[in-house]
Amino acid sequence: MVYLFYLFAAISVIAALVVVAARSPINSAIALVVCLLSIAGHYILLNAQFLAMVHVIVYTGAILVLMLFVIMLLNMNEEVEVRKPLITRILAILTAGLLLLVLLAATRQGLEMSAPESFNPGIGLVKAIGMALFHEFLIPFEVSSVLFLSAMAGAMMLAKKDGTEHVNLPPSSEPKDPAA
Repeated sequence: MVYLFYLFAAISVIAALVVVAARSPINSAIALVVCLLSIAGHYILLNAQFLAMVHVIVYTGAILVLMLFVIMLLNMNEEVEVRKPLITRILAILTAGLLLLVLLAATRQGLEMSAPESFNPGIGLVKAIGMALFHEFLIPFEVSSVLFLSAMAGAMMLAKKDGTEHVNLPPSSEPKDPAA
């Protein structure tokens, strides 16, 4: 079981590094799928099957599809892409190095985790989550549903056509000026 944890952790870290280091946004998105699936594997190891499936459906499915639509709609051309100045890249590397030093200093003494006093095998299953959601967290659940409903209505109002032409078109599909 510990070996599976370390395997999923290594896959997560390597895939996350590929997400950051990949030059192509599509390759980044594919590496992000691998990273999110390995995190779902961690949830399964924690006996939270429901959370693992929701994670796969919501993040790996819906959110990543949205990201791919954005990547496709951005029409990222090499000529349009702005390169960062050298000082910005040097400061980014310096900041990452300082973050690494802080993380190493924080874990220098090692992490100690105590075993739980009692183990409840049904803690991550659907029945336990449903009981907690509809008994203890009913009001926040209903408030969040109203919030999501209002966000969907606002997004539809913003996306509604107002009669203007050529709004939000990528640069390659803009109408050509006949005088040019």
